[in-house]
Amino acid sequence: MAQNEEGGLYTLKNGNLTMTINAAKGAKILSFMCGDQEVISQLKWPESFGSTFWTSPQKEWNWPPVFEFDKKPYTVEEKDGVITMTSEVSEKLKFRVRKSFKAEGEGIAITYSIINEGDETRKVAPWEITRVLNDGGLIFFEAPADSIWPTGLMNFKNNFGAAWYQADATNENRKINADGQGWLAYYSNGLLLVKCFENLTPSQPAPNEAEIQVYVNRGKTFIELESQGAYSTLQPKDSLNWTVCWYLQPYNEGSEPSEGLLNMAKNIVKKAKDQYTKKCCKH
Repeated sequence: MAQNEEGGLYTLKNGNLTMTINAAKGAKILSFMCGDQEVISQLKWPESFGSTFWTSPQKEWNWPPVFEFDKKPYTVEEKDGVITMTSEVSEKLKFRVRKSFKAEGEGIAITYSIINEGDETRKVAPWEITRVLNDGGLIFFEAPADSIWPTGLMNFKNNFGAAWYQADATNENRKINADGQGWLAYYSNGLLLVKCFENLTPSQPAPNEAEIQVYVNRGKTFIELESQGAYSTLQPKDSLNWTVCWYLQPYNEGSEPSEGLLNMAKNIVKKAKDQYTKKCCKH
């Protein structure tokens, strides 16, 4: 672990993986690298780069993202190899967000907590948003392509028991929803990113939300890889915890959907499930 005191940057390393988080600006994950290869969008305009965390459903705050969670500084504590960053309380929602980062196995585990600091019982779900470049990469997960909604927005195809989408560009913003199997993968430029999280039943997400979401910004700009946890009831001062395990590995066997690429992703998920069932990949 290394800290840049001046910029509020914290770096977490695990083998050849490096994750950089900016505590001074929303505890946003700015970079996730395998060796010297970057997977996260480095675009400069607002809401186009990094990986952030919001509360769901979005209808409770609409737009822009909640300032206390997405932009304001977080306090930081480092203990026993864990970097924990804590937000201010949202004036509107009365929630506080906490993010804990730790090297786990061959990846990095991020545990998100939502704390109800208000005086009323509230319902809420956790929501992670990771932005990658729209460079024609592959997005895939386990779900029938015809179960993805709304239909017709993105050209998902069934191959080898998974739904695959090769990123394209249009003049419109597009977003789809899916009920997956607790993981989401993205492959581009010889790197495979796999994110593993609790598998939800169709009734568990927040209203009009989903376990897996993919947003493609207009033009050839960026894509958001999104996952959500269960919609939960929080009494005053109660909290929920939700963990997403991130993995990033080289893969150089072509850029088309393949059984080999799917098997690599599923092997990563299986290992995560076997080792860290209490934290992520609950099936």
